[in-house]
Amino acid sequence: MPHDAHHSLLRRLRTLQGAAVIIAVLILSLTLPDALRAPREAAPVAISGADAATGTPWTVSKVVDGDTIDVIASGEEVRIRLLGINTPESVDPRRPVECFGKEASAFAKGLLLGKTVRLEADPTQDDRDRYGRLLRHVFLEDGTHVNLRLVAEGYAHEYTYERAGRYQEILRDAERAARLSEKGLWNPDTCAGRT
Repeated sequence: MPHDAHHSLLRRLRTLQGAAVIIAVLILSLTLPDALRAPREAAPVAISGADAATGTPWTVSKVVDGDTIDVIASGEEVRIRLLGINTPESVDPRRPVECFGKEASAFAKGLLLGKTVRLEADPTQDDRDRYGRLLRHVFLEDGTHVNLRLVAEGYAHEYTYERAGRYQEILRDAERAARLSEKGLWNPDTCAGRT
């Protein structure tokens, strides 16, 4: 193949790759708002004797950091670790504050503190982590999937501990879209993904 034809072919391939990335970002941006909503068939999960049939509403009493909250219902307070995600560290006394940790915590606080939420376990995952926190997906009253929103806005990474979870793929898709859009911790002016 002549040298000029080879370079022309390479330019066309790069253009096609760029177009494919743009199309993928557009598709994700059109589908993510719907994906941030909880599936209608997902059943609420009972915690510590709460009646699952009633879909016990929990109130967020404290936002510990970007991926850990305290919730309360009927006088019972429970610590929740948001499942399937990880935000940069901001409060662990054994570790330095990581890039975008304070921002992730502030975003979670603004989104959750004092709000009524629904908690959903993932049958593919453990019920508790090694610190005794309940592992849950958290949904606002309007159906917004908080775990997914944190990833989509660039405040968290998708995080798989031992095995794939129910929402793993959609969380990974949201992270890819946030990376491509350079949102939050993926922005070169913040952390460029280094946390």
